[in-house]
Amino acid sequence: MDDKPENLRKGWTTGACAAAAAKAACRALLGGAFDDPVTITLPKGQRPSFALELKEKGADFARAGVRKNAGDDPDVTHNALIVATVRRGAAGTGVTFTAGEGVGMVTKPGLPIEPGEPAINPGPRGMIRDAIAGVAAALNNPCDFEVEISVPGGEKLAAATWNPRLGIVGGISILGTTGIVVPYSCSAWIHSIRSGIDVARATNVAHIAGCTGSTSERGVRELLGLPEDALIDMGDFAGGMLKYLRDHPVPRLTIGGGFAKLTKLGQGAMDLHSGRSQVDMAKLAQWAADAGADEALCAVIRSANTAAHALSLASESGVPLADAVAMAAKRVALDVLDGAPVQIEVAVFDREGKLVGRT
Repeated sequence: MDDKPENLRKGWTTGACAAAAAKAACRALLGGAFDDPVTITLPKGQRPSFALELKEKGADFARAGVRKNAGDDPDVTHNALIVATVRRGAAGTGVTFTAGEGVGMVTKPGLPIEPGEPAINPGPRGMIRDAIAGVAAALNNPCDFEVEISVPGGEKLAAATWNPRLGIVGGISILGTTGIVVPYSCSAWIHSIRSGIDVARATNVAHIAGCTGSTSERGVRELLGLPEDALIDMGDFAGGMLKYLRDHPVPRLTIGGGFAKLTKLGQGAMDLHSGRSQVDMAKLAQWAADAGADEALCAVIRSANTAAHALSLASESGVPLADAVAMAAKRVALDVLDGAPVQIEVAVFDREGKLVGRT
């Protein structure tokens, strides 16, 4: 398959699948048959149809399930069964939501949903309400329903998401503002970074750490002893994290990362992915010179194969190149923060997770 982004298949969010399942269940509850496939209208007007994998009806409920297809996106919830159980609600209550098996509950402030509520985000709630309201109006019924969303196996899936750190317990979140999953989109990751910062601020966490990967995160935890909810999986999106902190500051930020990625941050790159930014060996050689390297070493660093090779050369000569990288990364971060009240430190780790440089 051609893996260019424009040729990748889009998919459907958990929210869109939940809305489709809820619409089908509502129609069955009100005395009709299950629509299969069931068609919904997304926030931007698209009208996708979903096949039902589950249909069940009892005396006071109807239940439908849709298998999520995330297209070519490596989504943890791809192929999950999204189930909606619809019951009549008390007069005047409107559409209310409960969490069934595999859907998390919010336990911390700072998220779009208040603590004590099921982790069904505002976007999906709106899609579900709209889908059900259309059915109720067509059948001349009041729109008072209790909607339970469940995802069999969702608690296990949630372990591979940010939910435990965000204080969402018991399962996954039902997400999606547009209803459409764009393969390899940065938006979901940036959203998770912002949510992590929001929760930290709401729970008065004064010191957070944004790390480029699991190795640097482990190193930062060992170095600083920070709790789980203080750790932000920054990944390659240094710019996304720093720009959000500029307007939503926390008192102290540690940036932890590998030598190559933090070299790119020190060079001014906001996206540290290998496909979108590269290490400038000439810049590394200049920093080495500033740190005391002689011209012979600088010449070798300029022609080094990789950033790790340059680090090894500098270390063998006793030149604190990783400290210079940490300082450069800190300067760039402070520039992005543009005076926001955030105290910054940078910790640089090698591939084995050893601390090799620090501001």
